[in-house]
Amino acid sequence: MLELNNVEVLYDDVILVLRGLSLEVAEGHIVALLGSNGAGKTTTLKAISGLLGVEDGEVTDGSIRFDGREIHGLPPERIVREGIFQVVEGRHVFEHLTVHENLLAGAHTRKDRSAVPADLERVYGYFPRLGERRRQQAGYLSGGEQQMLALGRALMARPRLMLLDEPSLGLAPILMEEIFEIIRRINREEETTVLLVEQHARIALSIADYGYVMESGRVVLEGAAQALSENEDVREFYLGLGEIGRRSYRDVKHYRRRKRWLS
Repeated sequence: MLELNNVEVLYDDVILVLRGLSLEVAEGHIVALLGSNGAGKTTTLKAISGLLGVEDGEVTDGSIRFDGREIHGLPPERIVREGIFQVVEGRHVFEHLTVHENLLAGAHTRKDRSAVPADLERVYGYFPRLGERRRQQAGYLSGGEQQMLALGRALMARPRLMLLDEPSLGLAPILMEEIFEIIRRINREEETTVLLVEQHARIALSIADYGYVMESGRVVLEGAAQALSENEDVREFYLGLGEIGRRSYRDVKHYRRRKRWLS
């Protein structure tokens, strides 16, 4: 469904962030994009969704194809109409609008207006708490409820491909598990393909079919999610499990990580 081939992204005409990035997302799958801060994961999503321009970034080389058609250069609203919707990091709900109005905003680009009421009820089925708070201003929701609202708003656009950027950010573990189970349900029940950027590698790989690991703007490792979860380097640096027991990849020197990926 989605293919990035040797994509380069430059910020402010100076900073090269993506350095020949190539990856594929198969239709109907959940694909996890893993990596440390600064690896280029969010930039990858913005290159796909057309949001680079608001940050003085641009794709300077390579191609981005969706269903075989080049989408690089299309404005973000056109990319949404093509069937791609990004849920950005930090939720960014419309705080002064109600839950109901936020969800309607997600359907703004749709032409099939008659189906919107049924889709609203479907979203409330996935997120009952949103149904209970449909008349409440979004700014008064908890962080977890705002994340639910951001996902629900994306669903209202009826995307074929959903780009999720750190959906676990700021969530308690029990709520994080709930959100990821809903993402899995959306993938299966709505047949929505998902490209998932996430630093919590364990939970991301638990719902993903395939995964990529990025370092310094490149893919350095890829494979089936199960295989990645059993990979020694991934276990040490991203799951916190190494030869000497539980540890955090943040405690490992960057040069050592690069040496092992690239060896």
